[in-house]
Amino acid sequence: MEVQTRQARLEQARAALHAHFVGIDTVIDELIDAVAVWYLMPEVLARPVVVNLGGMTGVGKTDLVRRLVRSLDLQHRFVEIELSHTDAESRHELVADRLGEAGLLDSRPGILLADEIQRFRTLTPNGDPIPQTRFGDFWELLSDGWLSRRDSPDLDWLIASMREDRDAIIRRRTKGKRSTEPDEIGLWHGRSLQRTLGLPAPLDALAGLSHGEALRRLEQARADKRLHQPVDCRQLLVIVSGNLDEAFPMARDTDEADVDADIVAAYTAKVSVVDVKAALRRRFTPEQVARFGNVHLVYRSLRRIDFERVIAREIARLAEQARQRLGIAVQVGPAVSGLVYRNGVFPVQGVRPALSSVGDIVGTHLAKLLCLAALAGVDEVHLDYDEAAGELVGTVGARGAVVPEQQRWPFAGRADRVRDAARADQLACVAVHEAGHALAYAALFGLAPLQLTARAAGTDADGFTYRHHAMLTRDSMADLAVVALAGGLAEELVFGVGNASAGRATDRARATELVLDAVRRYGFDRWHADRALEHEHAMNTSVTDETVEQVLAGLVDRARLVLVEHRSALLALATRLALSGNLSSVEVVALLGEHGVCCEARAEGHEWTPPYAALLALAR
Repeated sequence: MEVQTRQARLEQARAALHAHFVGIDTVIDELIDAVAVWYLMPEVLARPVVVNLGGMTGVGKTDLVRRLVRSLDLQHRFVEIELSHTDAESRHELVADRLGEAGLLDSRPGILLADEIQRFRTLTPNGDPIPQTRFGDFWELLSDGWLSRRDSPDLDWLIASMREDRDAIIRRRTKGKRSTEPDEIGLWHGRSLQRTLGLPAPLDALAGLSHGEALRRLEQARADKRLHQPVDCRQLLVIVSGNLDEAFPMARDTDEADVDADIVAAYTAKVSVVDVKAALRRRFTPEQVARFGNVHLVYRSLRRIDFERVIAREIARLAEQARQRLGIAVQVGPAVSGLVYRNGVFPVQGVRPALSSVGDIVGTHLAKLLCLAALAGVDEVHLDYDEAAGELVGTVGARGAVVPEQQRWPFAGRADRVRDAARADQLACVAVHEAGHALAYAALFGLAPLQLTARAAGTDADGFTYRHHAMLTRDSMADLAVVALAGGLAEELVFGVGNASAGRATDRARATELVLDAVRRYGFDRWHADRALEHEHAMNTSVTDETVEQVLAGLVDRARLVLVEHRSALLALATRLALSGNLSSVEVVALLGEHGVCCEARAEGHEWTPPYAALLALAR
């Protein structure tokens, strides 16, 4: 295939991937560009092309690779393998075993997808080496593309087997039996020959070889000792894919359906190649991390608009399926899409939960409507959601019909049921707690939180306050600790010390971590040595305990002063939050402004930093 033809095919693949996937346009373009040289001119490669796909679960890493392979019509040159040093169910001990089974040890271009790399590590979480017993040749492949032969092929057995078959044919012919029997090695021996010699010829062509020709090739291979030399895999495209949670700390919030998808997307957009390499370094040795190369394509999580498009596409697919199979037109109201989003979108889990909820909410009830429509001979159905009544409403027949048949099903989404189950007392407590965080954040940083929620679907967190990224400085670390402490202290101020809840545990841990790092790691107090060092450089940390307690006590006093000074703003914010369950940053700005607390709403990607440029100008 000429280079121009391949280039056109590659651009067609790019367009097809853009049309199919939602929210990963940048990754698609980067992937196509990364594989271009391999696809257009593989013969110039001195080592395999290694492309790494990193991101949270459900963003389409594996599916992207599979669809790229189909778009380039390379299914016959593609193999997947899940690397793991603990999976005893896999029958393969070496990457070469899997490549050989797929016929890719023939020095020609091919694609290897090494998936779920997070299951494959050579270091324990403590940094100790793990005895590697499986897939040790993976690092050879990444290094220079030459795979050492661990096992010498059993040429003697294959040659003896073919000679026996040849002699049997000769005997039968001599005795007049099967005089027209062709002298062919057949499919089984053809496959053995193909794998043993790494031949690029099609299997049917090899199966038609005579025994004499096949034996000649085997004898020649034994004579020149070629089968004992390393296997040339330099024309392989190796795609390494996995979920690196260490690079995406928010990936652990898997049960949170109320965090704004745009906020999570903004957080993940800040993850860089440096972060990915640092995550890999926790699992692999520095030499092994280097062998992954520098082509790391980082997926951010999907934005709200992306999830909405995914839901709309899946609903449209169900409608089109009904039209093609049954000839029935389907209309689904926008309230249904909203219902699916509220109950099916868990931003850090990707699209799978959303697609599952489309099937649960739309697919199940649509099937009932289609059955009724088919029985009644009607060619149109409608599905909508009555928010006030909490019912799915199905209409069989055009809405303008004289007497359309209507079905109503009481339906509350699983996440909605958890949110609505919050009692008034519990909601008031959470609202005051989160209002304390938000007020302190606004007063100290001049920013409204990205999202303020008191009614959430999570079982282990009744509410949350999402803030922007903040550069860590001596003052900002203290202010962040005050923000963390303000939630529990707001409960004390409003409800009394005896009624303060235990919901402050995570906040106190975060405040303590900030102070410990400020004192022990960064030297922001009177201690100058880094007392956070480990192993042979570890120092006695207990001498700093008194300092940490004193700093924290001072920060508790600061947090109380902020809350007391702006008590009216705290109560107004908590009251509004308890009523609505959620407040946007714009709403927080307006409400706090009415009580003399000035702050601004900034987008998800904003990062708070001190005015260093202005300070430098003043210092000159």
